[in-house]
Amino acid sequence: MPALGMVQETGLLVSWLKREGETVAKGEPIMEVETDKATVEIEASASGILAGVSAQPGDNIPVGQTIAWILAAGETLPAAKAESVLPAPTGGGDKKAALMVSPVAQKIAQEHGIELALVKTGGGRVEKADVLAYIEAQQQPAASEPRRAQTRVTPASPKARRLAAEMGLDVAILTGSGPDGAVLAADVLTAQTALPAVSSLTLSNAWHLMAQRVTQSWTSAPHFYLLREVNASRLVAWRDRVQEQVGLKVTYTDLLVRLVASALGKHPRLNAYVKEGQVILQDEINLGLAVAVSDGLVVPVLHRADELNLEQIAAHNRDLAARAHAGKLRLDELQGGTFTLSNLGMFGVDVFNAIINPPQAAILAVGRITERVVPVNGLPAVQPVMTLSLSCDHRALDGALGARFLDYVASLIEEPLILL
Repeated sequence: MPALGMVQETGLLVSWLKREGETVAKGEPIMEVETDKATVEIEASASGILAGVSAQPGDNIPVGQTIAWILAAGETLPAAKAESVLPAPTGGGDKKAALMVSPVAQKIAQEHGIELALVKTGGGRVEKADVLAYIEAQQQPAASEPRRAQTRVTPASPKARRLAAEMGLDVAILTGSGPDGAVLAADVLTAQTALPAVSSLTLSNAWHLMAQRVTQSWTSAPHFYLLREVNASRLVAWRDRVQEQVGLKVTYTDLLVRLVASALGKHPRLNAYVKEGQVILQDEINLGLAVAVSDGLVVPVLHRADELNLEQIAAHNRDLAARAHAGKLRLDELQGGTFTLSNLGMFGVDVFNAIINPPQAAILAVGRITERVVPVNGLPAVQPVMTLSLSCDHRALDGALGARFLDYVASLIEEPLILL
């Protein structure tokens, strides 16, 4: 299970795109993994045959745990080497004895409160199948109890089961339109629209993970905020001129990416993170763009943003946003961000304070451009104005460092020609 972020601990396996025994090519997508950021396709790290698959769709797996192998021609699966060792239960017997337990078996046992010493195993190690067999045996009625009819498992596609779980629906009560009455995703959606409104929502795994990350950031990074109102008339004129004279379709976010990337080059302390009491300055300016999707918040990364011209920035931003909404971002497009820009102006928001995207040192929040009466050369005038809010991690920055960066960004917005 790959790490899709510096603070990620687990990944949810959504699906295998290749079956065990199939040939895969290096760089070819082999599985989909869901994290707090997005559902992404994971590419094969080598060419060969997919073998030894030990994880199933729906499993939430610790980062770094082996879930499959890619074997070369004629190669066989290696013997298991990484094993978890749990002390034998005290209260009798040899206290030094130990059980060999697979990580998945240990996790399932912990979730069900099972004492692993009671689980029977055919080999020298407790496996996932052993724990599941123990759970099933515990659920069987005793011999003295009347035998109950065996429960029939409702056939359903993996996507249908996932949608049903997210919506809080039981696939067993749904009418399936697939082969042999299997419940399909369309059946789940149809059933959901027919239900009356309820007062609670079943949140997805991605939303739960996002909530954990922002909670971690909020509780571990001491936030402080700097606000600045900026005259955006030159920014508006710049966008109009580019679209009319050059024919390039750009957004205000595209322009801000260009300006913020330049400002980070002048103020490297903002392009940093804290690790073990040290402020680590980043070598690259990789700008994350917060994108709201149906399942939470995604932050695709525009790598080396300071080396891109406006046309390249606009093209990259359109592509990243489209694939973020489609859930088709690649692994490298979610990693390596050094600073984040969050723009809610298109939603009519005037000003907001954003939570820092860990482990970064700061995030810039941008509100909408709106007309206000402001002084111009000592006289009142109606001008387009926007408000910037810089959230800073006080472990990495103080007020003066943040203020100098924000002042430079404001000066670029009020006079973009400074870039030249």
